[in-house]
Amino acid sequence: MKSTESVWAEAPLERAAVRLDSDLACDVCIIGAGIAGLTIAYRLVKMGKAVVVLEGKSKIASGESFATTAHLASYIDDEFDHIRSIRGADAAKAAHTSHAAAIDFIEATAQAERIDCDFLRVPGYLFPGADGDTTTIDREEKLSREYGIPVERIAHVPFEGSKGAPCLRYPDQGQFHPLKYLTGLAAAIHDLGGAIYTDERVDSVKGGRTAVIATQRGRTIRADAVVLATNTPINSGVRTNMRLASYTTYAIAGEIPPGSVEAGLYWDTEDPYHYVRTQRTESGSEWLIIGGEDHKTGQADDRTERWNRLEAWARKRFPALRSIDHRWDGQVIETLDGLGLIGPEPGGEANVFIATGDSGMGMTHGTLAGLILPDLIAGRSNPWAELYSPSRLPVAAIKTLVSENVNMAAQYADYATSGDVSSADDLKPGTGAVIRHGLAKVAVYRTKEGVACEMSAVCPHMGGIVHWNASDERWECPLHGSTFSAQGRVVHGPATDDLAPVGNSED
Repeated sequence: MKSTESVWAEAPLERAAVRLDSDLACDVCIIGAGIAGLTIAYRLVKMGKAVVVLEGKSKIASGESFATTAHLASYIDDEFDHIRSIRGADAAKAAHTSHAAAIDFIEATAQAERIDCDFLRVPGYLFPGADGDTTTIDREEKLSREYGIPVERIAHVPFEGSKGAPCLRYPDQGQFHPLKYLTGLAAAIHDLGGAIYTDERVDSVKGGRTAVIATQRGRTIRADAVVLATNTPINSGVRTNMRLASYTTYAIAGEIPPGSVEAGLYWDTEDPYHYVRTQRTESGSEWLIIGGEDHKTGQADDRTERWNRLEAWARKRFPALRSIDHRWDGQVIETLDGLGLIGPEPGGEANVFIATGDSGMGMTHGTLAGLILPDLIAGRSNPWAELYSPSRLPVAAIKTLVSENVNMAAQYADYATSGDVSSADDLKPGTGAVIRHGLAKVAVYRTKEGVACEMSAVCPHMGGIVHWNASDERWECPLHGSTFSAQGRVVHGPATDDLAPVGNSED
């Protein structure tokens, strides 16, 4: 295996911007330079707005836009029947229509800005799991036809390892290289007068008639509106977080002989489901990209086993797959109904907007944020604003809401436990554990040089006790998915602060 970075790292792209060296004022400040933040920025600068984008990492598209497998689908991962059961038939139809519009926007923008991002229209295939059960296939076909969604039932999915069970073929899906697209989009934003600053972590956001954004390097940005486009929204309260659940998903990629697998998007009906696509490599060969094996973030520590299971699943179905060259993981933010939260922050201050809840469809949900939020910020109507409103709380989703929040509440029981080990002396170099110091829980990491780094085990977001993930060598909060480096630096929100240091001791 070559890398635990995503397959997109193979492309030699310049993704750094510049650092902010002064306070600023603008029309709109966008926090986060992934697909949501950059698409929003692009549409706003096209509307003549003065836009500033702040990215906490050193490069644009370094978060989940880097970890994505980049399926562009109007078939909804959580299934049309799931949306119908919670929101009704009109919502299910609108979900398809809006995601199809997102794919159209990406295609049109790539053409207009001359972005060579390997965009390709491909079919999508929904096929039965290993047990051959076609219940989901039958139901989704019926609903698709009822809603006027183009679909074709075919005898079997078109790859060599198929068992021959019937599947559904959805035309006009898409795929692309996300970093090539976002690098081109960032260049277009610059050309149109927008500003993108990297290495600028945000400390706080204050909404109101004039929003005030403070960065951890002491800069202040004042804006008429602010957008939290950070995958999971920073600075958000209970009303937003209770609608979200963080899951970790896994992906692998390996070369296949060119043309041995039909270009397309593939999803099975297992739970958690598997998802597959191809991608041309920089050298002209092809990757096969396989994902799945999802679990609640912070509630499993068997990354290698999950990668191995993905590989075993893939080799049964794609015998042409060569050695696995890339293995990585990412986060999926689920909502109660499978549709993103895009709009004004629920219960928040004026002029603060959020884009979150990708539900496994981050590339199209992020693009939809760019289609919806600029209209709302400009005071225009938008046909999908109600569908994706963050304030919605469908009655039919109450059971899911209770289940997810019971799971989150159960994590607070970690305050009462004794800890993973009794003393930092029990830790080997390169490992971490939570230990109890009196009434406090302390996260301890022993560096490979033998230094014990002690920090509070309390996540600064909403007070969950972090867990040590030995596979990834990082700390994870099981409540809302915040992750931290081995020495406590925040890697993924919604937390904005590092784990508070307690003290360091050397052997």
